[in-house]
Amino acid sequence: MIDGTVARKTNAVSEFGSKLDSAADFVFVSACLIKLFPAADIPVWLWIWILAVAAVKIVSIIINMIYCKELAAVHTVMNKITGFLLFLLPLTLNYIDIKYSGFVVCAAATAAAVQEQYYVIKGKKVS
Repeated sequence: MIDGTVARKTNAVSEFGSKLDSAADFVFVSACLIKLFPAADIPVWLWIWILAVAAVKIVSIIINMIYCKELAAVHTVMNKITGFLLFLLPLTLNYIDIKYSGFVVCAAATAAAVQEQYYVIKGKKVS
């Protein structure tokens, strides 16, 4: 989660690294959805919320591809917070009911998706 910050601080930023980071984020989230979440008893409303956030993120990527002619995900502070919360989620499953921890993660993901959509529409570059 801090690889981008470290890369910028050490002047080791590259286009390939940026794309690899986005791909790694996608693999991490996909692995969570495919392997971890089916084992948890997730309420239907939470699945719907997850799919809605995913749809907004996909639209952001498509809009970015249309306007910027590149496949790139926007790395905002809210996206990093959401990633951190998603990383912690499996560790909390034995202690906090998924409907509460899932609500927190989805609320952060919604804020991140809306912020990302705003940046993409406004044409702001965030890395």
